[in-house]
Amino acid sequence: MSVNRTELVSKIAERANLTKAQADAALGAFQDVLVESLAQGEAVKVTGLFSAERVERAARTGRNPRTGEEMQIPAGFGVKLSAGSSLKKAVSSK
Repeated sequence: MSVNRTELVSKIAERANLTKAQADAALGAFQDVLVESLAQGEAVKVTGLFSAERVERAARTGRNPRTGEEMQIPAGFGVKLSAGSSLKKAVSSK
């Protein structure tokens, strides 16, 4: 089971005593700041919850899964997410 954006907004609104519109705006702003920061190469750390950083991926040789033909995959960037202590604790205790 997963929580979608609508359900997440509802839960945030209830816990923070906000309207759903305010909670949606706050979540949207968080998303925008996270994406912009990572795009600029800045790490984002929310103590206890998670940290996210942009990492470089080297160019490499891969295979086309349909044909088995070798192909060159260009260098690029990815995102590394690490769980914070409170998140790790919450997940491991259940």
